[in-house]
Amino acid sequence: MIARAALVLGLGAGCGGGRSDFIGARAKDTCDAQWPVCSNVAGCILGQESYVEGRLPGQGQFIVQLPEASTVRVHFYLEEAVAAGEETVVTFYEEGCRQRIRQSVNGRTALDSAEKLGEFTREADLTGVGDHLVEFESDMQARYVLKVEVQPLRNR
Repeated sequence: MIARAALVLGLGAGCGGGRSDFIGARAKDTCDAQWPVCSNVAGCILGQESYVEGRLPGQGQFIVQLPEASTVRVHFYLEEAVAAGEETVVTFYEEGCRQRIRQSVNGRTALDSAEKLGEFTREADLTGVGDHLVEFESDMQARYVLKVEVQPLRNR
């Protein structure tokens, strides 16, 4: 485990490029607002032009606004990884939280993906138009940068 953690410390040096390549021209969102969604409140609305960062273990939530049915991809760039943890979960909700898609992966798989590809990604096809809640939770020990990519389903 310690050898794995040592390898993961330099994730940005792999195939996926570094932190600045991952972020690109996006602006950091402090995710400290109060946006109502479903019967909940999220701290930010993420799109193609923004990102958030934080530390795991922990959880977070944000809104993705969709003008049409789309694939929503959540990308995690990991730094300073110390332990893989047991599980990382990303949950995507349709508008109004009428349905959810839960993507769960064990910690080792998430770290292996980040090590090989420079990032860890989960995605879901969401068909509703409007505000979609996305939640994530992980017991991994690492710092993360998170961004969202939206691709309309009609462009597939």
